[in-house]
Amino acid sequence: MIYIIDHQDSFTWNIVHQFSKFDKVFCSNYFEINKKKLDKSDTIVLSPGPGSPSDYPLTSIIYNKYKGKKKIIGICLGYQQILFNEKGKIVQQKNIFHGYQSKIKVTKDSKLFKKNMLFKVGRYHSLKLHEPYKSKNIKISMRCVKSNIPMGIEDTKNNIYGVQFHPESFLTENGNTIIKKILSA
Repeated sequence: MIYIIDHQDSFTWNIVHQFSKFDKVFCSNYFEINKKKLDKSDTIVLSPGPGSPSDYPLTSIIYNKYKGKKKIIGICLGYQQILFNEKGKIVQQKNIFHGYQSKIKVTKDSKLFKKNMLFKVGRYHSLKLHEPYKSKNIKISMRCVKSNIPMGIEDTKNNIYGVQFHPESFLTENGNTIIKKILSA
């Protein structure tokens, strides 16, 4: 079962529908976590949402409790949440990308996707990972072709994956393929 933590985002139910194509999904509001279902889940998805990762301390507790024990997938704010908990600095970016389509490129560090593979993705974010960023296990797996901003991460040792873009957006080509590949990793 996939447990989706809703950070009160209007896109969350689109994500629920997308993930429901691959497994049974349970979604709860950030303020109403069902601990029994969370314990029973195989995968935890950290949804998009407003604000910054520091606004969601319970998500940090959940992330650190289940890291290395369950697959964790972060989308947009959820991606930032993972990086925030892995000593990454999340900062305001120069340009705000809300409802933009960008081309992203897979890096040599990706274990899931072929190097230099290109995707068109939907972006809805004003924050980004500040670089340089160093981590023993987290690898930047995708970058924006135009700005070089990190757009995907992989930690195959701890089964953690994240994307800054929205795979459920109509602006993202092959979003279901991207999620299927992450879920089957």
